[in-house]
Amino acid sequence: MIRRPLRPIARVLQAREAGLDPALIEAEEKAARMHKQRLAERRQAVQRIVLMMGIFVLMFGAVAYRMTNLALTPPAEPRTAYSGSRIVNNRADIVDRNGEILATNLITTSLFAHPQQMIDKQAAAEGLARIFPDLDADRLLRQFSGTSKFIWIKHKLSPEQKQAVYDLGEPGLQFGPRELRLYPNGNLAAHILGGTRFGDEGVYAAEVIGTAGVELEFDKFLRDPAEDGAPLELSIDLSVQAAMRRVLAGGMQMMNAKGAAAVLMEADTGRIVSMVSLPDFDPNHRPRPPVSGDPADSPLFNRVAQGKYELGSTFKLFTAAAAMENGLATPDTMINTRGPLRWGKFTIKDFHNYGASLSLMDVIVHSSNIGSANIARELGAERQKAFLKSLGFFEPVPVELREAERSKPLVPARWSELSAMTISYGHGLAATPLHLATAYATITNGGLRVRPTLLKNAPLPSEADRVISPETSANLRNMLRQVVVRGTASLGEVPGYQVGGKTGSADKPNPQGGYYKDRVISTFASIFPASAPKYVLVVTLDEPSIEMAGEIRRTAGWTAVPVSAEIVRRIAPLLDLRPEWFDDGEQPAVLTLTSN
Repeated sequence: MIRRPLRPIARVLQAREAGLDPALIEAEEKAARMHKQRLAERRQAVQRIVLMMGIFVLMFGAVAYRMTNLALTPPAEPRTAYSGSRIVNNRADIVDRNGEILATNLITTSLFAHPQQMIDKQAAAEGLARIFPDLDADRLLRQFSGTSKFIWIKHKLSPEQKQAVYDLGEPGLQFGPRELRLYPNGNLAAHILGGTRFGDEGVYAAEVIGTAGVELEFDKFLRDPAEDGAPLELSIDLSVQAAMRRVLAGGMQMMNAKGAAAVLMEADTGRIVSMVSLPDFDPNHRPRPPVSGDPADSPLFNRVAQGKYELGSTFKLFTAAAAMENGLATPDTMINTRGPLRWGKFTIKDFHNYGASLSLMDVIVHSSNIGSANIARELGAERQKAFLKSLGFFEPVPVELREAERSKPLVPARWSELSAMTISYGHGLAATPLHLATAYATITNGGLRVRPTLLKNAPLPSEADRVISPETSANLRNMLRQVVVRGTASLGEVPGYQVGGKTGSADKPNPQGGYYKDRVISTFASIFPASAPKYVLVVTLDEPSIEMAGEIRRTAGWTAVPVSAEIVRRIAPLLDLRPEWFDDGEQPAVLTLTSN
């Protein structure tokens, strides 16, 4: 840097020649420099002040914007019980199709101990044992006297229990907030909802996670904060569910059955309106899975979506449908029913002697095993397999339940002609009642395959899902109606609702081999109204028996059918179905079932 001298030589020399004082030249130059420096410093100060003013304006503007935004935002409850916890413990509600609460949350309390802060450990242990009978005072005292600095005592407390612990006056006993999953309807829809348990758990929060049912299937959705607490909307109707469970429980008791299952489905959509499996459980106190014995005997077992049974003569309708769809028969085609029918060392018989032949319609109405077997022989194993596959009998039932993932039907390893004959009347292939309901909805709704669903807003089937023609579907509906009017399901009539259906009574397999002689699975698959089905109802009873006219009756016509009729009678008004009256002749007698 070149420094300018304070005394410019040229001007000093000129001043001397002119007789002026050279010091004035130096003073003048110094003053000019000082003025220029002050101007630069002033400009710098002004720039700094303007910058600081801009920063303060931006800061106060941001604060004002935030305050305005908060003032205009509606107030809301905090979403977590403890803001410092890493555990997100919110879980969305589950509601039925009408918005009725099926599962929600309840704020409760947990109890833990800090032994190092306890004053009288023995008194605390004895007091807790009095409040909680399942706790042992000696064990608690050993825990309090050990080296642990933190001990869980109870994960959930009622308000009364909390007050009782508080009254002990022990500072080492402390409470933490908890979110508890509550099922206000108890056993209703237990197998649909499933249940929950605590996952990650801390002092001030606990994670609630699903263990079964839709709680497990939609666990991610129910726990997702991005959903902002939107409820999970199911397709079931709580009122219909309550009525159907009550009647089914009464029917199970009246028919001396060890178990029962029923599912009600919309024929056009596959949406499940009600699903009941008995015995059931209270999801508020979900029992532990069994570690021995038959899992099907556990109340946790969902007989509708997990139970695989030979469903008997209900399969005859599929045999008739395949024959008509392949152009082999019409409802008036005469079928050979001369019996008994022998195939090798095996013999196929009918319950009654129906003579040399019956029309296809009457094979279904009177439930002829021989007629159905002869149709299957003409149809052939490959076409039978292809038709049943199109109805979903070769895959697990696609419903939103994790338990149903292992519900793939049991089919023969080798599909012989004998297999085709026995499967034609429901023996040799085991499937769930939900498979059956789905298939009946498909073949009676006009021929469009439906997928069973528990969601309110599930997609509807389209023409791409067609399985059979509308003409075949109309013939099948007429057959089902005639089964109730003049066939094996006469006790299934409900005046005004034009019920159609097919009975099925299958001998129950013996785990030791073969079949029991006195144990059956009785099933009634029905539709209503039969002329234009809105609903499909499948009722299955495990080992029913009832004494009628001095005889023990086990077949579906005497057991599952009257139970189904009573269910329709109870739920039809709840479904807003108005009775319509048809001249079908004298109405048959019906049984009334009740349960306390």
